Amino acid sequence: MKLKKILFATEFNALNLEALLSLLDLKLAGMEEIILTHIIPRDQVAFVPYGGYLKGEEKRLREEAKIRFEDWLDDVARAGLQVKIVIEVGEPAPQIMKIAEAEKVDLIVSGKIKRTGLEKVYSSSQTLELLRRSATIPVYVSKHTPCRDMDEECGRRLNEHPFVRPLFATDWSPPSDRALEFIKVLGKAVQKVDVIHVIDLKEAEEDENSAWERLKAESHDHLDRYCLSLREAGIASEPHLGAGPMAAEVLRLCAELNSTMTILGTTGKNRLRSFFLGSLSREIMKTSHLPTLLVP
Repeated sequence: MKLKKILFATEFNALNLEALLSLLDLKLAGMEEIILTHIIPRDQVAFVPYGGYLKGEEKRLREEAKIRFEDWLDDVARAGLQVKIVIEVGEPAPQIMKIAEAEKVDLIVSGKIKRTGLEKVYSSSQTLELLRRSATIPVYVSKHTPCRDMDEECGRRLNEHPFVRPLFATDWSPPSDRALEFIKVLGKAVQKVDVIHVIDLKEAEEDENSAWERLKAESHDHLDRYCLSLREAGIASEPHLGAGPMAAEVLRLCAELNSTMTILGTTGKNRLRSFFLGSLSREIMKTSHLPTLLVP
């Protein structure tokens, strides 16, 4: 596993230059190249009534995207990174995956965000579709928040250095093991990892005290094993055990530990069938104010 090339897919609203610059810490993990990607939705340029394909509109939208990307190039070049611009027309999620596979990228960055009336942060259906399609490439769901969109309760700009102190939520599954290995790839971009496991209290209902103690002991052993593996890779880590509703407990620990992002492994069917996200991964990715890195 490596992290030399990332694909940054943007619509220029939520995922802007500030969000791109927040990823430059990945140079410490070996990042060498960024593929700046913009997909023009097909319905903006194709087959309107009596108009056919709007070639002029496609050209205009391509030029607008190119100009915006070129405005970013100096900032990325100063970091010593290679940059490639890719602008295509089509359905966003399939096109992004096609480009990611052709370019052999090691990470996809996405993150169109919208807010509900309750001021919770949700990822769009487009981002969810991308996550369902990404069967092998980790996906980083950015929640970078410009100053004008800051939450009053937060009182600071979010996610300027998202990889500094990630919270890694694990269930000891093979996807969690793969996520552990990807964290090692992040290397010097990370200062410390908080490794957490949330005990499902329903598992202890049948045999109350004995089951509860057994689950605690097993969980501490697993946490220690994960933390030791990270320390052997030169990454500081600390174990934490939680109990209760899983998504709520992960979010609580994120706030308590001052986490800068959440990392989870995702489970799913093989790629020939419809890939789906586990319920915990989906809930955290949809509702957390922090960026989420999902490793399939």
